[in-house]
Amino acid sequence: MTGSSLPFADEEIEALKECEKLSSVTLEVEEIALTASNQKRKLAIVLEALHQCLQLEESSAKWNVESIFNKDLLPTLHLLVAMAKHFQPDLPLPANVQVEVVTVESTKNGLKSEKFVEQITDCNTNSNQQSKVDVFDELFKLAPEKVNAVKEAIIKFVNKKMERLGLSVQNLDTQFTDGVILILLIGQLEGYFLHLKEFFLTPSSPAEMLHNVNLAMDLLKEGDLLNYPVNPEDITNGDIKATLRVLYSLFSKHKMLETPEETKTEAGH
Repeated sequence: MTGSSLPFADEEIEALKECEKLSSVTLEVEEIALTASNQKRKLAIVLEALHQCLQLEESSAKWNVESIFNKDLLPTLHLLVAMAKHFQPDLPLPANVQVEVVTVESTKNGLKSEKFVEQITDCNTNSNQQSKVDVFDELFKLAPEKVNAVKEAIIKFVNKKMERLGLSVQNLDTQFTDGVILILLIGQLEGYFLHLKEFFLTPSSPAEMLHNVNLAMDLLKEGDLLNYPVNPEDITNGDIKATLRVLYSLFSKHKMLETPEETKTEAGH
C-alpha cells in the first residue's frame, strides 16, 4: 500500500496538530509518516495530547485512533465539535444537530438493520435560555483561578447533604459521570424517593450511565431547577463545566434555603 492510498492522509493528521497552536503544547512527532503504522502512532500521540487539553479520559471519548484513522464520520464529527467547544467556546455552533445512523448486520436469517439517532451538538431548543450569559463560561474564561474555590464550596455543600447516606465526594470531575450520586443528591434535596429499579446503582456501561444522567436531568427539569440547558452526555463525558452548571443550580437554591442555625453550625465546624 502506498502512502497516497492510506485511509488517513498525513496532511489530515497535520490538520489535527492545530491543537499544538491552540493549546501551546509541543508534540514530538515525525513530520512525514508514510506507512499506516507510523500514521496511527502519530495520530495516537496527537489524540493523547488533545485528550489532556480537553481533560477527557480516553475511555469517555466518542472517538479513538482507529475510527479517526479510518475516516469514520460520526467520531470525526464528535472530535471536531469537542475541539470547537473547548478552544473556541464563543463559536455559535448550531443547536440540536442529530444524525440518523443505520447499522446493517448479516445474520443467518438475512440482513438485520437497526436505526438510532446520534446527538452531535447540544440539544438547546429554548432561544431565551441560549441567550442567557453562562456564568461558568465567564468564570472559566475570565477568572480560571477561582474555579477551584467554586469547586470546593460545592463539594462542601454536597458532602453536607450526602453525609446521612454515608457518601462523600472528593472529585467533581469524575464522581458524577455515572449519575448515581447526582440522583441521590437530588433525592435528598428535593425529597424524591426513587425505587432502585428506576436507575442503575452500579452502572457498568456508558448506556447505563447515560440513563442515570437523563433521569437526573428529567428530575431537575420537573423542578424547574436548571438555570442553563445541559447536555446529559457532557456529564457522562466528564465535562466539568456541565457538571458545575447542574450542581450550582442545586447549590444556589438550597444554600439560600438553609436556616440561620444550619449556617451557624456549619461555620462553627
